[in-house]
Amino acid sequence: MSYSSGRMLLSSQREGQISRFHAWVLITVPLAAILFQVYVPLVFQFLGFVEMPLLVVVYFALMRRSPVSGLLVGAIVGLMQDSLSKVPLGMYGIVKTLVGYLAASIGMRLDVDHGFIRLILSFIFFLFHQIMFWVMERALLSHQPAFEVQRWVVLGALNALIGLALFHFLDKLRETA
Repeated sequence: MSYSSGRMLLSSQREGQISRFHAWVLITVPLAAILFQVYVPLVFQFLGFVEMPLLVVVYFALMRRSPVSGLLVGAIVGLMQDSLSKVPLGMYGIVKTLVGYLAASIGMRLDVDHGFIRLILSFIFFLFHQIMFWVMERALLSHQPAFEVQRWVVLGALNALIGLALFHFLDKLRETA
């Protein structure tokens, strides 16, 4: 591991390369993630912990390595999730916009093609998502939700493992240069 001009290098052939995706991938994958989030827990309640839209936002933001595109992906996916969920419009939109922006900013600094880095970042962004949502519920909605750190850590680890498998699948949908 060496440091060069403010960027952490981890010996990858594609280090620093911005990933490109076909338009159909950029449309269908987030849409499928939203539909998964809304409808799968109705049939399989034990999958209600999976935050598929968040994982998709993290993946596209990390791979595109552009804070503006990460911000847009987060905002669009978050607002779509808001429109189909029972939370007030804008809650997921704001939180996922922040996640998209931060993930893309980190993607510019780190080589995110390694599985271990993806696992750690997925876990961290899940915790960040949960904490920011908790803060927004308290600040904007005047609710008093429970601060469930132990539960979030366990669910974050499970989502990170699912994210690792999802990221491997989504890597196969990247355009080849």
